[in-house]
Formats: sequence, structure tokens, C-alpha cells
Amino acid sequence: VFLGGNDTVEFPIKFTPFFSGCYHCQILLKSSSDIRVFFFECVVNADQADAQVEFLTPFFQAVTQEIPINNISSEVFLFEAILEGQCFHGPPVINVFFGETVQYPLTFKPVAES
Repeated sequence: VFLGGNDTVEFPIKFTPFFSGCYHCQILLKSSSDIRVFFFECVVNADQADAQVEFLTPFFQAVTQEIPINNISSEVFLFEAILEGQCFHGPPVINVFFGETVQYPLTFKPVAES
């Protein structure tokens, strides 16, 4: 809040969204001599995304699933993949620029029938 000159007052706000998404918000401040409305936008990304991918492939043949990684933030997103389990392959790191969607190629190449 600007008071004039170099004086400012901190106005802490706690924002607790239930879902990821884009929230358009406003704050209305009133006094006996002034009314001010502040508009702002909050972009909330999920902390973790759970996903499940099922692969069906003939014996010893690889299959690749393209997984879209969407960056809706205003910064470059460094995506690090930690693949657990045998037979899964993919790049360990990809960069996703703001406003961009990059396909992450997850490959499953079985070495035994199971």
C-alpha cells in the first residue's frame, strides 16, 4: 500500500487454494476518505502430479509413450525424471520454456516376458 513519498506499509495476505489453476483476485481497501481496489492474478501449480501409464508390447519390442509436460508459469521449468524399475528409459532432464508444452518420451523395452 503506497502512502506517499517513500513510505509503504506491508499488507500480508495468505492465499490457500484447493486446486491448481489461475485465480483472479481483488482486494478492496476502504477508509473514511479513500477507496482502493487492487486486482491480481495467482497461478497455482500442483505440488506433485500422479500419473499411471500402462504399456502393452510384444516380447522384446520397445514401446514409447509421449507424455506432455506443460509449463504455464512465467519461468523456464527444469523437469527432472527419476525412472524406477527395470526396462524404462528416457532423458534424465528436459527444459520446458514458459508457455510451452514438451513431449517427454518414456520408453519401455522389456528384456524378459512378464
